[in-house]
Amino acid sequence: MFITLEGPEGAGKTTLIRGLAERLMAEGRAVVTTREPGAGPVGGLIREILLGDNEIHPRAELLLFLADRAQHVEDLIRPALDGGQVVLCDRHADSTVVYQGYGRGLDRDELRRMNAHATGGLVPDLTLLLDIDPELGLQRQERADRLGGEGLEFHQRVREGFLSEAKREPSRWVILNAQEPAPQVEERAWKVIAERLRAKA
Repeated sequence: MFITLEGPEGAGKTTLIRGLAERLMAEGRAVVTTREPGAGPVGGLIREILLGDNEIHPRAELLLFLADRAQHVEDLIRPALDGGQVVLCDRHADSTVVYQGYGRGLDRDELRRMNAHATGGLVPDLTLLLDIDPELGLQRQERADRLGGEGLEFHQRVREGFLSEAKREPSRWVILNAQEPAPQVEERAWKVIAERLRAKA
């Protein structure tokens, strides 16, 4: 099962992934936790470029994210899924549609086509959207990277983009209120995952 976690900056994806992985392993399931960008040696190099203090044109930024994703899917995600593992991924293709589409203003349909090419058509089984007011999310950040350092208007467009994408595919997306206490968010997320796993059994 391929599960992605999406959301604006400071939504708590990293904390939630850790808790969900522990619960899955406690049930005896094999779990892989990963992130985009930055998984693997190639991804690590791309992440340094993308999130560092570099001035990058939006189209170049897009292609770097897609290169990272293509390598990530082939090296890690597909092999893990083929081996029957549960994959928990902090950001995936939807972040590109939202950040580069809604945030940067690139064509969203074209972004979806390019994502499909980069992933070889792989789509998550479940996407958990941790929704949070951008002002609060930005305050939660310990250290802002290049994207996290964008202005509030950019992050408001990002939040609206995530909510719009969730409406496009309600069977795949589940919206969680990330302004609730972390244990409560984890409990809600776990109930959703447990239901989906039972349905696939």
